Amino acid sequence: MNIPDDLEDSPQINIVPMIDVIFAILTFFIMASLFLSRSEGLPVNLPQAQTAQSQQQSKLTVTIDEQGNVFLDRQPIQVEDVAAQVKTIIGDQEHLVVINADEKVEHGRVVAVMDQLRSLEGVKLGISAQRP
Repeated sequence: MNIPDDLEDSPQINIVPMIDVIFAILTFFIMASLFLSRSEGLPVNLPQAQTAQSQQQSKLTVTIDEQGNVFLDRQPIQVEDVAAQVKTIIGDQEHLVVINADEKVEHGRVVAVMDQLRSLEGVKLGISAQRP
């Protein structure tokens, strides 16, 4: 009995190209999600607080790093200029300003920034902390 050549080869599905495409799509989504996450402020070691809560409204971030340098939304700024810069950004609206200070920063430096911000109308202050 002669079997035609077409029937001798069993049909096969090559899934290697499909796996390559799936990994390419997965890589794209991982990279896209990394770029979509927004980081407010600069990385600092936050102090820990048992009662820390998350804030969901729009906010400005004032960061004070370990050396005492002050940044307003990642832009370096002098302590004396904090109030003027925040006032130009928010105008007459109510706005939350979060102080993101490293735990090793001198207390006086943080108080000086808070004093600048408390002089503005419509500014609500928050201090960043992380839960232990």
